[in-house]
Amino acid sequence: MKTDRRTALTTFASVLAMTAMGAGAALAQSTGEPVRIGYALSLTGPNAGGAMTTTLPNYQLWVHELNEKGGLLVGDERRPVQVIEYDDRSNSEEAVRAVERLINQDKVDILLAPWGTAMNLAVGPLFDRHDYIQMMATGITDRAPELAQRWPNSFWLSGTAASWAEPVVELLDEARAAGHIGDDVAMVSVADAFGIDLAKAARKAFADKGFNLIYDQTYPVGTQDFSSILTDVRDVQAFVAFSYPPDTVALTESAQLHQFNPQVMYVGIGGAFPMFQDRFGDSAVDLLTHGGLDMGNEATREYVARHEEVTGRKPDSAGSIVTYAGLQAMEQAIERVGSLDNNAIAAEMKSGTFDTVLGEITLATQEMPAIFKAGQIRDGHVVGLGPRDVPGAGELVVPKQPWPAR
Repeated sequence: MKTDRRTALTTFASVLAMTAMGAGAALAQSTGEPVRIGYALSLTGPNAGGAMTTTLPNYQLWVHELNEKGGLLVGDERRPVQVIEYDDRSNSEEAVRAVERLINQDKVDILLAPWGTAMNLAVGPLFDRHDYIQMMATGITDRAPELAQRWPNSFWLSGTAASWAEPVVELLDEARAAGHIGDDVAMVSVADAFGIDLAKAARKAFADKGFNLIYDQTYPVGTQDFSSILTDVRDVQAFVAFSYPPDTVALTESAQLHQFNPQVMYVGIGGAFPMFQDRFGDSAVDLLTHGGLDMGNEATREYVARHEEVTGRKPDSAGSIVTYAGLQAMEQAIERVGSLDNNAIAAEMKSGTFDTVLGEITLATQEMPAIFKAGQIRDGHVVGLGPRDVPGAGELVVPKQPWPAR
């Protein structure tokens, strides 16, 4: 297997090119054997946009902050952190081989999860067989409760596909009640685990709310030409796409090019990414997408500022904060257990209460409670809207403004 082993047996401080004074002073206080942290991520290929936005920067931020403290507290000593990183090249078979190597050859103490539903499903049996904690913010499937039982050390922080589809339908129902749309909805979805599960859940939710799904099509992974789809749905008032980042960009480009202007338009993964708003600017305002933040919350604002300060990148408005909160919970569980026994750490994670950037949380269900799963692009980020009962939810703005003339 050809891999990119950029950080094997080196401190993450060197990878981030941090100034020696801050990191070095902290590391000098570390004692004991290094804690070996490993992961395989999509550093190249079609999944790289998501992995390099949502997952990698938060792994970097967490390790940086551990080293600032003098390392990870295990028992009565702080131990320095060393990182081993592989590129799975957006390929499930590569991910499996890389994880096998991290386990069997590198013998990492902590194994962090890859990006995306398909990747996490592919490597899940390996994590489970070797008793590693698999904590993921980017794995979304209706099998999450079943898999959490089968793989007791797995944490499906983002929950089920239904829990992501239902808030979208809830917002469309709100727009319909206000008279902005009718009963007809068009939906497209990427033919991958994520799109298949989300579309299935959405069909049921639309039916339960009395919507007519007048268009329901899947498209292959890697599709970039959506002209024919948008021609077919030109007259709909409500359009929903459960898409991955490259197709989210391509769909939005095509919608602008063809002046496709539904009253309500939802795009999938990528809409909450800084690159999406950098690319489309004010023209993306009022689009619905995944995730969302409550920027009125001080802890959220502090997290966003810290993320940008350390990594040089803005976090996305969805999985980033969930990823980091999960890492905080795991760190606190390790400190309480006093060892790197993954089974003991997982048991503490399922029984304890943790102070995180998302507030005080529990992970008894192996899912993250009360997070935004649908929002609207405004003010340079995604304003969290749904589920509507999540504290800090904003107001839905409908209709979407027409695209600027091109």
